[in-house]
Amino acid sequence: MEKVEWYIFASLGTYFLISCILFSKFTREQREPYMDEIFHVPQVQKYCEGRFNEWDPMITTLPGLYLVSVGIVKPSVWLVGWSGKVVCSTGMLRFINLLFSSGNLYLIYLILCKLHQTDKTASTSRRILSALALSSFPVLYFFTFLYYTDAGSTFFTLSAYLMCLYGSHKISGLLGFCAVMFRQTNIIWVVFCAGVLIAQKLTEAWKTELTKKREDKVSTSTEASITEIKKVTQFMVEYILSTSNVKILICLTWPYVMLLVGFLVFIVFNGGIVVGDRSSHEACLNFPQLFYFFSFTLAFSIFHSLSYQKIVNFIQSLKKHPIFFLSLTALSLFLVWKFTYVHKYLLADNRHYPFYVWKKIFQKHRLVPFILVPGYIFAAWSFVDSLKSKSLFWNLMFCVCLVAAIVPQKLLEFRYYILPYLIYRLNIQVPSVFRLVLELGLYTIVNALTFYLFLNRTFLWPDSKEVQRFMW
Repeated sequence: MEKVEWYIFASLGTYFLISCILFSKFTREQREPYMDEIFHVPQVQKYCEGRFNEWDPMITTLPGLYLVSVGIVKPSVWLVGWSGKVVCSTGMLRFINLLFSSGNLYLIYLILCKLHQTDKTASTSRRILSALALSSFPVLYFFTFLYYTDAGSTFFTLSAYLMCLYGSHKISGLLGFCAVMFRQTNIIWVVFCAGVLIAQKLTEAWKTELTKKREDKVSTSTEASITEIKKVTQFMVEYILSTSNVKILICLTWPYVMLLVGFLVFIVFNGGIVVGDRSSHEACLNFPQLFYFFSFTLAFSIFHSLSYQKIVNFIQSLKKHPIFFLSLTALSLFLVWKFTYVHKYLLADNRHYPFYVWKKIFQKHRLVPFILVPGYIFAAWSFVDSLKSKSLFWNLMFCVCLVAAIVPQKLLEFRYYILPYLIYRLNIQVPSVFRLVLELGLYTIVNALTFYLFLNRTFLWPDSKEVQRFMW
């Protein structure tokens, strides 16, 4: 075994061992299904008993998690000779997410290797550290220990993305289907895979166009001026209106197109994207979700997204483009004023961290959401600046998918940010070892606090005898 392989498998083994220790403690303290598990666990137990025609109407996602769980658990318990309640028990089902989590670590490492294969500064140690940090990303890591869809949803989405990067688009489409079966909104990240291919073709065609016109100064980076953006927009319109170009793109992305068409058919026959109870999952144009996501991203990538030089660059950008930033500020204030939605769960469920974020910050004074706008703008600028190494077309595709993924969500739920955050973090330049150690340290501290609060700071509701716990 080569030294590089030994390092990654040693890291994977250590990660899995630590996770198993935490899993043991977690399961001892919370043996019974908790929160959404009260819907997921009984449903998969019905599947374990062969009752595939029974469905809990309170469940809003497709049965991908349950089908995979039965496919893993039933053969495993048959091999070891187990029977009775241990088969499809809450602990056994939760352990499946531990497998997905370890798989996510390896997938993240492979994606980093593929995305940054030409970056000579991205050493093996930096890639492994980066993979360890991202696989322990607090919001994702916590739900590894509950029977939720997040670990499996992330696993299949990252698998589809990896196969897309390697050009295996049929396999990517199949894995994308699995991702959608875990969570319907993953169709957006399947579209993103197609968008990556389209962005590559657009970039190649744009460079060819520039060569013909000998306009070498025009850039495809995100630092393009207004004039350049107009030229790029005109080029895109002309490119898309060309029948031959459209045929090429369809031939290139047909596995994703087929999946998208199939999903649209599902929406028509189902009457919407949500299965089961739709009363708490109503779509809206909650544009401030973008501001919350940019702030969330800045907080969790602070060691890469915030530095003295970045602050200086931001101030210089303000001075250079005052009209643009004033217009952006005015638009942001308008969006906060007219498009802020507050879900009933956000105000009522004090088990979730967003409840306290909203109560302690946003509800302090009615002007607070507007006062935070300058911070949102810096967070958005930092987000875009961190992705400046990607092409303008790639950034456009990513932003479209980001908007589609989070703006329609009425509920402020940090789990909705997992996949867009990971894709963002995977595509920025691989940070230095020092910054990665700081990031891993930050995630470790947040995870430790999260587990401590969940396991030790329990409380009771006045009208219930069940123990309540704090969580993401």
